[in-house]
Amino acid sequence: MSFNDEILISLKQAVSATPENPHLHRHLADLLLAQGDIAAAESEYRAALALAPTHPQIRLGLAQTFYQGHKDSAGLALVEDLLAEPDPPAAAFVLCARLLERRQERVRALQLYQQGVQKDPSLADESLAALLNGALFPEGPPTLANTEPTVAPPEPEREAVKVPHHAFVEEQAPAIEKERPATTFADIGGMETLKEEIRLEIIHPLQHPELYQAYGKTIGGGILMYGPPGCGKTHLARATAGEVKADFISVGINEILDMWLGQSERNLHAIFEQARAAAPCVLFFDEVDALGASRSDLRQSAGRQLINQFLAEMDGLNASNEGVLILAATNAPWHLDNAFRRPGRFDRILFVPPPDGPGRTAILQLLLAQKPTENLDLNELARKTEGFSGADLKALIDIAIEGKLQEAIRTGIPGPISHKDLLQALKQARPTTREWFNTARNYVLYANQGGLYDEVKAWLKLP
Repeated sequence: MSFNDEILISLKQAVSATPENPHLHRHLADLLLAQGDIAAAESEYRAALALAPTHPQIRLGLAQTFYQGHKDSAGLALVEDLLAEPDPPAAAFVLCARLLERRQERVRALQLYQQGVQKDPSLADESLAALLNGALFPEGPPTLANTEPTVAPPEPEREAVKVPHHAFVEEQAPAIEKERPATTFADIGGMETLKEEIRLEIIHPLQHPELYQAYGKTIGGGILMYGPPGCGKTHLARATAGEVKADFISVGINEILDMWLGQSERNLHAIFEQARAAAPCVLFFDEVDALGASRSDLRQSAGRQLINQFLAEMDGLNASNEGVLILAATNAPWHLDNAFRRPGRFDRILFVPPPDGPGRTAILQLLLAQKPTENLDLNELARKTEGFSGADLKALIDIAIEGKLQEAIRTGIPGPISHKDLLQALKQARPTTREWFNTARNYVLYANQGGLYDEVKAWLKLP
């Protein structure tokens, strides 16, 4: 019997004698992982994590097990959660680089690898460094010899033209078009709990301002909606503006991000100023994680400055946000900077799941309301479409309509959509929410220390 085998037997006996000790589970897992027994190592790391959920080395060990077992999504969930902490272990940077390299995200992988090695030079891995550098610089890393700029021939002299500074600023930060939506909550099937949350946070303060002023509650605030794509987050934001008959400004990343240093911050400020001038106004940020990504993931100061500007605008440091109702949507809340979740910014964080049975029935009724139909059993169809988002249900109806159009072209007679047509279309339709929940499950299990994803946990029926 080898010395390692004797240690392994001793550790197993110690764990059996004191199963409530997380450090023994971790040491046993470390040895099992070193011997290549990945399944047993994962089991021990999980047992240790259940006893010490915040221990960084246990979480790192479990992430290493996931990496070796090719469970890359679960591994990334763990190490990204570690990297978001104030002083993450150096090995977490290198492990994250390995996981990202597998996903072909080699620019960020190289940045994380270099940061990890800078913290702990003993983690240097020549093969990984060569792999990342070789992918990014096929002709070799840049040097003075191969990066010297080519001198272009001089251009002919041109007459200087002075452009007024104010004209340049107006051109760089144009106002975004406002709209006054006609859509209301009546046009949205299901989502009753979400509607009530929005009524409490946004609609009631505008309809009963005297009550809120009596308690010193300002009219404004923010709501962050997250969940799988296609479940109606944008539609719900537009309907909120329709409910209160307010202007609606929808902001995409293309309206803010700019290649010139400092211009993105000016664009964001101009949008908030436009919303303040139009109050009451619903200001909606779609894919907000692209603008407010976690600062721990950003290595360049430009991205950090934009996030700081965003936070300052939400706080109303230089101007009041009274009457500015801020809604935001994201499919990846785990990439959003934690500072946005502070009270006073996004006061409510709402999980927008796929619609339930009654919600799917209501959505189908709305989608089919203006179409010729016969003999429909929407309750049965709702039962057969569990997990479908609103967008998936629309796609299902589109498939059925395409079938009816082909039939009408052959016969020359357009026919109504029947229950049989929808069931036939269902054979080709699939819910698109499964992939999102597979990713979310990893964050629920391994990165939910603050309880942010408890609603997702309940929806997935996890213990």
